[in-house]
Amino acid sequence: MEWIGIGLTVVLLAWSIWTYNRLVMRRNRVATAWSDIDVQLTRRHDLVPNLVKVVKAYAGHEKGTLEEVTRLRSEAMSTQSPARLGAIENDLEKLLSRLLVLKENYPDLKASDNFAQLSDQLVEVENHLQYARRYYNGAVRDLNTQVGQFPDLIIAKLLGFTEAEFYAADANQRQAVSVGELS
Repeated sequence: MEWIGIGLTVVLLAWSIWTYNRLVMRRNRVATAWSDIDVQLTRRHDLVPNLVKVVKAYAGHEKGTLEEVTRLRSEAMSTQSPARLGAIENDLEKLLSRLLVLKENYPDLKASDNFAQLSDQLVEVENHLQYARRYYNGAVRDLNTQVGQFPDLIIAKLLGFTEAEFYAADANQRQAVSVGELS
């Protein structure tokens, strides 16, 4: 009888260690995925001032759009919440798309090597951001699932593991941008 008790204790201890290690791995995966998003957002935010400068030189009357892009960039750089950052970045993405469409109205802008290079870099960053957001949300899903499932939730609660926040857009930002809105 004593061996059964010892055996159960060993199994319980092994399960606890295994569960703890999986929770740490998932938490670290979420942190790494968030860092990947942050790297891409930093790249985007670094491109924005240059893009604004180039567009200003050719399209001065787009001042309101340029000021809003600058404001959103600043707000995004100071935001830590994935959900709030998702909303800000979606607004910024719409405005940047609008700036990129300006090249159709300004032939000199379209011919600008700086504008073309910045546009290409911005498109590349947007592609990387899409992947990074999906990866992050997948990592969050895995962590949240384990934190919420019985019996793993016992170890999670005892050791202070909590659910992570998804990177998400507001409901009104999920709609496709109309081409009319961009011009």
